[in-house]
Amino acid sequence: MRLFGVCLFVAGAMTAGAGAHAQGTLDSMRNAQQLADVLGSEAACGLTYDQEAISAYIDKTVPADDMSFTSNLNMFVSATEFQLQDMSTSAKTAHCTQVRRVAKKFGFLKG
Repeated sequence: MRLFGVCLFVAGAMTAGAGAHAQGTLDSMRNAQQLADVLGSEAACGLTYDQEAISAYIDKTVPADDMSFTSNLNMFVSATEFQLQDMSTSAKTAHCTQVRRVAKKFGFLKG
């Protein structure tokens, strides 16, 4: 998650002094990163997600006027997929175990 830390630092620097707007930007990036970690792990972890559940989660948690959410989500999904390629077997097992638990908790798992 080193990339996420760098992205948060950049976002913080870009929005320094912007007060509530800065917090909203960081919250948006955090929401996108957390969802991207789960979505970007779907194939590598052998999971299949319910698309309606993902839509419902976004409707519930992402403000309708958050225009940066999708670009942040895409960036973080790509980062997750890239990180999974070089992950050790044990790290991937731990990662996928937690992703499966999160996906189940939010109703993303199909079947």
